Amino acid sequence: MFLICVAALALLPVLWSDPYMLSVVSAAGIMIVAAISLNLLLGFTGQLSLGHAAFFGIGAYTSALLSLGFDVNLGWGPLVVDPKPVWLAFVMGIAVAGLAGWLVGKLAFRVRGAYFVIVTISFAQVMRMVALNWVDLTEGPMALTAIPALTFWLPGQGVIELVSKAATYWLVLAAGVVAYVLVARLVHSRAGRAVIALRENETLAKSIGIPVTRYLVIASVLSAAIAGAAGGLYAHTVRIIDPDVFLFVYTITMVIMVVAGGKGTLAGPVVGGVIFGLMPEVLRGVVPPEVQWMLYGALMILILLFLPKGIVPAGARAVQWFKSRGKTDAVIDTKPAIAVRSAVSEGGRA
Repeated sequence: MFLICVAALALLPVLWSDPYMLSVVSAAGIMIVAAISLNLLLGFTGQLSLGHAAFFGIGAYTSALLSLGFDVNLGWGPLVVDPKPVWLAFVMGIAVAGLAGWLVGKLAFRVRGAYFVIVTISFAQVMRMVALNWVDLTEGPMALTAIPALTFWLPGQGVIELVSKAATYWLVLAAGVVAYVLVARLVHSRAGRAVIALRENETLAKSIGIPVTRYLVIASVLSAAIAGAAGGLYAHTVRIIDPDVFLFVYTITMVIMVVAGGKGTLAGPVVGGVIFGLMPEVLRGVVPPEVQWMLYGALMILILLFLPKGIVPAGARAVQWFKSRGKTDAVIDTKPAIAVRSAVSEGGRA
């Protein structure tokens, strides 16, 4: 089923070649990748990170700066970095975001609950202030511009720059598939089972010898790295970034996608991302922007009221109910036939 869905999505640019709509779908796909990363923490470890946009922004800025090159004075001397190949800058952006996830995890997972939320929000705000005020490096509010598009090397073809909307879409789809598979592999591994045990009952998990901090840090590193990949995709797709990538609204968007789709499920962020990622385009020109936010809030409230566990778990329960109903009907429908066969048999014996 998963491979069929991926194949169907891969055919979208062939069947629907509108460049504008492909760019809209690609933008939604980038946020879905970011939501998948947040779901690893929020859904499977039970840790609410409201500063997840920090890793998104770190990946975006690192990839963009390394691909552009920079010359900055650190006080004790200049630091000059020549422009790196875009694919290398992208990989390094993922690595730096993962390193940031390790540092934050080692510090933040010493606390729980509201304290963890405060630590993550504070980290995102610090990153935004750095990007806003370190003008020599990040251009501050003027934004980094002319960021090169991602490149891909093919045997016999050399380096190909992914500038077309279809190429960008396939790249985002590939990143989404990789992120989905990585999270699925982790969740179904020994570490994943330990993380889920921590979410269900941390005290009991500790009592049976599960190293809580170690597994939480592993989840934090992978989550941050995937968010950094989403940020790098954003930077090289939009090709201009500013400190607003660290804004709280990006984290809230990820949280809405995860909760609406179904936190703690692999498909939840994807379903929630499709709905809330494409809804702005559906409502564009129909209702003004301020009314759109009201509709988002109303839809979220309705989902929480009637589908408290999210869309995917509700859909799974509905499918299970229909299957069980069909089995019940089949049993009921066979009773007359059984009775007739029994009567015939008894009549024959008579």
